[in-house]
Amino acid sequence: MHPRSRQPAAVPMPRGFSADAGGPEPAIEVRGLVKRFGPVQALAGVDFTVRAGELFGFLGPNGAGKTTTINVLTGLARPDSGTIRVAGIDCSADPKAAQRLIGVVPDESNLYPELTGFENLSFCGALYGMRKREREARARELLETFGLADAGDRRFGGYSKGMQRKLTIAAAIIHQPSILFLDEPTTGIDVASARQIRQLIADLHRSGATIFLTTHYIEEAERLCQRIAFIVAGRIVRTDSLAALMQQAEGRHIVEFSLSATDRDLCRPLTAAFPDLRCESVGAGRLRVESSRPLNIGPLVHFFEEHHLEVTEARKVRPSLEEVFVRITGLETTAMQKEKERATAAQ
Repeated sequence: MHPRSRQPAAVPMPRGFSADAGGPEPAIEVRGLVKRFGPVQALAGVDFTVRAGELFGFLGPNGAGKTTTINVLTGLARPDSGTIRVAGIDCSADPKAAQRLIGVVPDESNLYPELTGFENLSFCGALYGMRKREREARARELLETFGLADAGDRRFGGYSKGMQRKLTIAAAIIHQPSILFLDEPTTGIDVASARQIRQLIADLHRSGATIFLTTHYIEEAERLCQRIAFIVAGRIVRTDSLAALMQQAEGRHIVEFSLSATDRDLCRPLTAAFPDLRCESVGAGRLRVESSRPLNIGPLVHFFEEHHLEVTEARKVRPSLEEVFVRITGLETTAMQKEKERATAAQ
């Protein structure tokens, strides 16, 4: 039902895990994963490897296949074809042995609203075969670690969304698994809670856990992950280290202009006047201009003045993983932004 490891401050290593766990054996190895739902092919030959102790990001828009991948990897769904090995264990041949090593935080909580926080954690510990004294001690420890000690005797259904998310992570790691799957852990919660959960994830990783994180928040992947796989329409389009991905953004120069007018399409005339530049509208009265060479702002300001526009601000923009994602996948930043806005509206 749930997954793995430990938390903030001085967090000890998960039981049975070390930085060299399994030696050269990958923590997760996936080859040729295919999954269909009727006529829809959710996964189309997915391949990737997650190293032991790595924080691996699985990045893509909603509907790309992220949750399906986690469900297949954790035994909640069966693949149509392909192989999955967790810590060297063939998940098809011995799924229960693999499941004992993992913890899962689903995209929506699967805890019981009528039980208290403490009761939910204790129940999850019982599912993993923990003895009563051990699971109750661990439940109290996790409530304290996650800042939920005062809410431990309250029903889970009365928790805020952020508190529910934290308890769901706590339940996932009560048995201290060495591999943790997190499916969209910060979607639909408030900013403060999302920040706390990102810190918890970073602490879990520092404690030695292998973490598989799905997200459509590009800045979250950039902040947390060591390596990232981009998935679009059920296919992996690129897997690489964050450093290697960010190298693609080097040597590119971006300036964002804020203009006095908000309803005019200026990208077409601007790129006609400056064919070496790339232009994108990023909001009302805001244009992002990109070049492979350092930008001379003077001619651009003159261009805007000729179009009877005042430049109220011009600022350099640091190239980000979002820029790399757009280039690799072909998805526009506006599509990802709309998903963020829908998630925020659902809070």
